[in-house]
Amino acid sequence: MASYNPPLTTTSQKIEDGVAALRVGQGQQFFWRRLHSLTGIIPVGVFLLEHILFSNATALNGPEAYANQVKLLGSLPLVTAIEAVFIWLPIAFHGLYGFYIWYRGDSNVGAAYPWTGNWMYTLQRWTGAIAFFYIGWHVWHLRFAGIDLHAHPGASFGKVQSELMIGWQLAFYIVGLVSASWHFSYGLWLFCAKWGITVGERARRRFLAVCLALFLLITGVGLASLRSFLITPRQPVEVNAGQLQTAPAPGSAAAAVGKH
Repeated sequence: MASYNPPLTTTSQKIEDGVAALRVGQGQQFFWRRLHSLTGIIPVGVFLLEHILFSNATALNGPEAYANQVKLLGSLPLVTAIEAVFIWLPIAFHGLYGFYIWYRGDSNVGAAYPWTGNWMYTLQRWTGAIAFFYIGWHVWHLRFAGIDLHAHPGASFGKVQSELMIGWQLAFYIVGLVSASWHFSYGLWLFCAKWGITVGERARRRFLAVCLALFLLITGVGLASLRSFLITPRQPVEVNAGQLQTAPAPGSAAAAVGKH
């Protein structure tokens, strides 16, 4: 039984539509592009949301809350294997294959392309490159360089503080945070457009507004978390800083007991 294959989109049509749909019948490229698109949402995107909106956001409640979150994550069984299989490898594949797609593709900047979509898509590529190197640097410094935070979660808040005390590292944290937030948020819009989830120009414009709001939310929470590290008095980074306790508020019952 003959099957119907829709005609391939011409270059001018691709430029006009803004997002080239993923099509079957293109050999292995179709599979790898599908996998690349999917890993950007699951598990990489899910990890980004958890990391910024939940784990890092505990810093807003102080060093003890942040240490408890690090302790909780570090206590997961086979945590290193879980990180490698569900976080590091997907990020490595998504990033490296993204560079390959970028190398093989065209930018469309300056062509007969809608200005907003064109610059958003180009920005999404550049922020992806920045986020890839930022995540690699961030993971290395906090997971493998210096004190092991899974073994000594009480030193986690102080270790992040020591990173942010260096000017260029603070700037890199901010740029990396904004880049990762944009890359995921606009990538989510591209994912839904390519996979046929948002059909029609009206649906895509509405979902774009949702994705922009998500970008602002992730960025806002991330910056607020960074601010917490900066305004909190310096915390210890030593191995024996395993038990962080929040000082009792002046005039509280705990403070009164401590005076006797």
